[in-house]
Amino acid sequence: MSNDAYKEKMATPPSPEKVKEMVAKTPMSGPHRGTIILAATATFGSLLFGYDTGVIAGALPYMYMDNVAGGLGLDALHEGWVNAMLAIGAAFGALIGGWLTDRLGRRTNIMILAVIFLVGTLGCTFSPNVWVIYPFRFILGWAVGGASSSVPLYLAETAPKRIRGPLVAVDQFMIVFGQLVAYICNAALSQAHNAPEATVKAISAGAVCPKGSPDAGKAVQAGGTYTWDCLSGLSDTVRETMVLSGGNGNAWRWMLVIATIPAICLWLGMRVMPESPRWYAANQRYYEAIGALKRVRDTDEEVEFETNEMIELHRKEEEEEQWSFSRIWSTPWTRKVLIIGVFLGIFDQTTGINTAMWYMPKILTAAGFDTGQGIMLNVVTGTFSAVGSAVGFLLIAKLYRRTVGIYQETGVAISLLVLAGVFYWGIEPHMDAHGNVASDIPNFLPWMVLILVSVFLFIKQSGTIHWVLLSEIFPAKIRGVSQGISVCALWIFNAIVAGTFPWMIENLGGSGTYLVFGIINVIALCFYVKFVPETKIYTLEEVEQNLEAKYSK
Repeated sequence: MSNDAYKEKMATPPSPEKVKEMVAKTPMSGPHRGTIILAATATFGSLLFGYDTGVIAGALPYMYMDNVAGGLGLDALHEGWVNAMLAIGAAFGALIGGWLTDRLGRRTNIMILAVIFLVGTLGCTFSPNVWVIYPFRFILGWAVGGASSSVPLYLAETAPKRIRGPLVAVDQFMIVFGQLVAYICNAALSQAHNAPEATVKAISAGAVCPKGSPDAGKAVQAGGTYTWDCLSGLSDTVRETMVLSGGNGNAWRWMLVIATIPAICLWLGMRVMPESPRWYAANQRYYEAIGALKRVRDTDEEVEFETNEMIELHRKEEEEEQWSFSRIWSTPWTRKVLIIGVFLGIFDQTTGINTAMWYMPKILTAAGFDTGQGIMLNVVTGTFSAVGSAVGFLLIAKLYRRTVGIYQETGVAISLLVLAGVFYWGIEPHMDAHGNVASDIPNFLPWMVLILVSVFLFIKQSGTIHWVLLSEIFPAKIRGVSQGISVCALWIFNAIVAGTFPWMIENLGGSGTYLVFGIINVIALCFYVKFVPETKIYTLEEVEQNLEAKYSK
């Protein structure tokens, strides 16, 4: 068979007899790839997703340092925007990701995302100031948003049916694992470079490190090297006289640049993986679909069966009427289902999960740990997050969807409200006017915050159910548009939370900040109890029938 014949589109779907003949004649399109190798390669994209969203937690304390010390001179406003730009880029990537992956192919799009990851990472790493890092954080977010939709789709369409669900679940675990890898790398680099510190060239006489810093009570003199906790805590009058000669702020660049390694691995690995057979079939390129399937299946019988399945599905999709957004919104029952999907995404972000993912050293510093300890202890919270994600596999398999969601929101609300109480009655009475925690704070209080945050992360990750619900509540005819809108809303609220959290901590304190998040999660709990439908015990067709009957009234 010629290469041109192999790649031609067929005007009409072939019959089962023709498919049997095509399978017999069509060779594999490349070397055979086992499912484990395929999944390990593709989920480098999810690991990058996790690494790039987690690494900023350890990088931000160094970015806060003055430019001459190697930092970017961030304040709370710029810190929020550094994270918000990634979330805004992810919303953009999620919106256009579906269009690109349909037009170019799943494998090709993931390879493009690997290049975007690389460009965004290098751009951020070598940014001379905060205004340059903003657009590159947006580019990095584009890759994150694209990976959040493209990688699960590639796995679901390429994996055998019997392990499709677990493989997609592994993809979600790899995101959390990537965050843990970022925290470990941050801790190792922080140890190698020391906690953020700078060398003083000149300063007014009589300057003393404030209470709450590791050097509390130590005189600050020209020629000495001091922690940034000490120098940033000095009064504004003293800081105006301070001149720095250097520092270890460039550590943040090493934390970020490590992400180039999995980006290169993803690009190289996807080059030798097959394209999604279902993408070929959706474009009537059945010979190529068969050739790709043969690379990831063991027998011709499996290939023939799945090819016939894809052809039958394509026939049904051509017969179904396509729904526009205007029709979805003007039809009462689909509008209500869409609103439920949007709020599932919104409430997932207002749990405050990404405040913990991106700002953990800041949270722990506010609780009384120094910055170096905060970066190191982030590994502990990241471990609880990863273990929670693994436990989530079992909970989702064993329990009803609504039960998992109610468990998550109940646990998150309680842990956040208790956390607010610990800050209000325990930690904030020991703070000075500048927000520094006194050295006489009871030793157990910072550790109590660490425990509560770890419990919060475990509950949130073990109860993450919104991705499963989003894949099940939407009828097939509106699934693509509705899921895209819901995921876009998720990333927009991610940006809002990421952008406002530093301001909230600075102006509302830990108690006010976590009280706000706790109340929001009480509202989310009521939403799960009253509005979220159960889907586990029904087929997707039955879910559609139930929702239409319920919301058409």
